[in-house]
Amino acid sequence: MATEGGGKEMNEIKTQFTTREGLYKLLPHSEYSRPNRVPFNSQGSNPVRVSFVNLNDQSGNGDRLCFNVGRELYFYIYKGVRKAADLSKPIDKRIYKGTQPTCHDFNHLTATAESVSLLVGFSAGQVQLIDPIKKETSKLFNEENSCQHLWKVDWNEERQNEGSKTSEEALVTVQAVRLRQTHWRLIDKSRVTCVKWVPGSESLFLVAHSSGNMYLYNVEHTCGTTAPHYQLLKQGESFAVHTCKSKSTRNPLLKWTVGEGALNEFAFSPDGKFLACVSQDGFLRVFNFDSVELHGTMKSYFGGLLCVCWSPDGKYIVTGGEDDLVTVWSFVDCRVIARGHGHKSWVSVVAFDPYTTSVEEGDPMEFSGSDEDFQDLLHFGRDRANSTQSRLSKRNSTDSRPVSVTYRFGSVGQDTQLCLWDLTEDILFPHQPLSRARTHTNVMNATSPPAGSNGNSVTTPGNSVPPPLPRSNSLPHSAVSNAGSKSSVMDGAIASGVSKFATLSLHDRKERHHEKDHKRNHSMGHISSKSSDKLNLVTKTKTDPAKTLGTPLCPRMEDVPLLEPLICKKIAHERLTVLIFLEDCIVTACQEGFICTWGRPGKVPAEHFCRQEDRMQGVLQDQN
Repeated sequence: MATEGGGKEMNEIKTQFTTREGLYKLLPHSEYSRPNRVPFNSQGSNPVRVSFVNLNDQSGNGDRLCFNVGRELYFYIYKGVRKAADLSKPIDKRIYKGTQPTCHDFNHLTATAESVSLLVGFSAGQVQLIDPIKKETSKLFNEENSCQHLWKVDWNEERQNEGSKTSEEALVTVQAVRLRQTHWRLIDKSRVTCVKWVPGSESLFLVAHSSGNMYLYNVEHTCGTTAPHYQLLKQGESFAVHTCKSKSTRNPLLKWTVGEGALNEFAFSPDGKFLACVSQDGFLRVFNFDSVELHGTMKSYFGGLLCVCWSPDGKYIVTGGEDDLVTVWSFVDCRVIARGHGHKSWVSVVAFDPYTTSVEEGDPMEFSGSDEDFQDLLHFGRDRANSTQSRLSKRNSTDSRPVSVTYRFGSVGQDTQLCLWDLTEDILFPHQPLSRARTHTNVMNATSPPAGSNGNSVTTPGNSVPPPLPRSNSLPHSAVSNAGSKSSVMDGAIASGVSKFATLSLHDRKERHHEKDHKRNHSMGHISSKSSDKLNLVTKTKTDPAKTLGTPLCPRMEDVPLLEPLICKKIAHERLTVLIFLEDCIVTACQEGFICTWGRPGKVPAEHFCRQEDRMQGVLQDQN
């Protein structure tokens, strides 16, 4: 179990927390897990993942929930903050033999009350297309067609394993799926790390593997009975894209080779045009998906990058990884605009909250857009979360102030902590003078060093030179260099004697020495096979961090604003693997297999709080 240090109070599991918008509270009646509620041994298991889909039915219970625990996959009606979860009635449950689910994704475009398409990736490299409503298994990818007969339903064995069933449980389909451990994976034998439907498509999906490869599939095509032959389509710095060469169209349509080591996660931009990938080599790479062109790159402070997400308007990308930091990267400027330090171990998930934002009029204010566009800014609802383009206003002149926007994003890590962050206008628009305090963020004066010579780094649009970047929360810092120019940020930098960890508190700096073993012991990299360690060694030999540190690819700690979390709470006993923002709640999950619902302020009926208090009193009486 991960520990934080700092006494009993620091190690206490939190069940509620308060932000500027109000109180978030854990709802025990909305907690999902394995039906028997018994935690499983997470050592050696793949991370617990959660996927949501809304079927848009008229019942009021249109949300469906899918999660994996060990070798099991569950599919439930998600009742959220409204009703208690009924763990005895999963819509579908599957237990896999010889492999484990690692990730999954619903096709929101084709989902109906009668049918839903769910992709599931596995530790042995396969991808399965299933319909948990119809309880069907449609296709298996990255597996020779003649081997699909090895997948079968074994009812008698499962009845013995599950024990006696009630009449209600007998209505639930329990599938035990068996796969012989052979080497028939013709496309890629490594673990599936991420699988997603291509936005706006009913048939295309993208799959990433720990081999560092991505593959584009079409559900309407087969994979063939022989290993595919590839021909080069496009090649660039640290990436190559190949097409499948065959007489008839077959899967995969494309093969992407990205960076060095495992490709840990990818995410499509809100409009579906761009693809952000993070790899074990520590690089964020952003591609134009259609033209297969590299848009920009960023390097972690150290270690691999494990997670990535886009802001709702597609202007910013946040990453997290083995440097314990969250990093905010500007898509437009192709540069790091801020880092956040709050976690004490690897960051496993980052996600923007599209339903919590602060939009204010500037003084003076100029808005380029219609009244309808401005009203959309004031309400980040479900439509905002699924929108394809941002309607956030742009500056009309240097004398005008844009509409003030505060983005909210969150992160969870292997330190069992949930952090919420506010990305405020003093970070987004450092050249604009602040009219009044809109957030908890303060700005300190800084001196900008002179720009240096041109380099080979990613260029930013425009010829204007941005002024020095501010420091968030009044943290001490050294001179801020020009991260937006092509030159190295260290050229002409003013010496300040501040080390790279000067922005961290003394307590944090002392803890870093004691937490080295903790980070290693509570990481998926430590639990995984020895092959991943070999990949890390290869990465270190091919990528010299000294060549990127202090450049626009990887600014030093003192060269960009350092964010402090709005809240940082320990909310689990085991490492956290899920963070999803919904309209009325926040959903988290830990490696023990518990999926928790945190009700948003004003979204939880009062009777739920009463029932929770009664339940807690009953527990205390039983203990006494």
